[in-house]
Amino acid sequence: MISIALVVALATILAAEFVNGWTDAPNVIATVVATGVMSPRTAIVMAVIMNTAGAMSGTAVAATVGKGIVEPNALTLHSITAAMLSIIAWGTFAARAGLPVSKSHALLAGLAGAAYAGGGWSALQWSGWEKVMIGMVMSIVLGGLVAYAIGAITVSIAGGAKPGPAKRTFDRLSVAAACFLAFNHGLNDGQKFMGVFATTLLIGGAAATFTIPWWVIVVCALTMAAGTSAGGWRIIRTIGWRMTRLQSWQGFAAQAAAGMTIFGASGFGVPLSTTHTITSAIAGAAASRRTSDVRWAVLLRIVLAWIITFPVCFVAAYVAARLVS
Repeated sequence: MISIALVVALATILAAEFVNGWTDAPNVIATVVATGVMSPRTAIVMAVIMNTAGAMSGTAVAATVGKGIVEPNALTLHSITAAMLSIIAWGTFAARAGLPVSKSHALLAGLAGAAYAGGGWSALQWSGWEKVMIGMVMSIVLGGLVAYAIGAITVSIAGGAKPGPAKRTFDRLSVAAACFLAFNHGLNDGQKFMGVFATTLLIGGAAATFTIPWWVIVVCALTMAAGTSAGGWRIIRTIGWRMTRLQSWQGFAAQAAAGMTIFGASGFGVPLSTTHTITSAIAGAAASRRTSDVRWAVLLRIVLAWIITFPVCFVAAYVAARLVS
């Protein structure tokens, strides 16, 4: 029997998925919009299509988040609802402030806070958190270094080419890389909330085992696509213009590096932050020409927002879970 508590919990998961699409879409399209390669509306349509396709293309990350981060028996429908509300609140606040924070880390921290309220530290599955730590290193370090390398190689190869033909070539490559990045954004970020959705069905008695049926994949993918269609222009301005000014060859380098990093992580079920990955990649691509091209003060403000995401969402979910229990 489906209870009201289960319906409310599932509704808040979808609301958090919507916020994820709304606030993470700018990370995918910021470079092509900032460089003028695609119009904002065209870029959003592309992101919607490719995000949806990616979200429907696997379940490895969903399995990690759904059953490998916290013990499901430490959660209740009310605590899951509390965790999702903390994510929605933090994601909305950050979007209003134009800060590209990680909803992935907000989700994981929210689940951890809710589970800790119900079962203490033993409720956290450290094998899953090892993957999270790996994802943090991959997103920040690997994303930036690969983008820097691609940018440096591009300069050495195409530095003497005629500007007009070179720009047209990199405009096309940037569009292809943006599609690849949007697909992988869905492949990793879209799956995270599918895993929580499936866990909630199990806790609420609507499923006998942890499984991710096709209709959960479709519902979560379409919800994220709806959020993506809402844009997120303040975040685009922050990473696309305020942090640095990119040319199309740098946009290609950033998107290709971020897409490859996310693709590799998704294959191993590693839930990394696509926000951290693309932001680091943009900084790496910009620095490949001159380090002074990066406005480090803006990047520092973004990093500080990343740092406080974990404790803010953990504490908010913990307090809310304690209150509702």
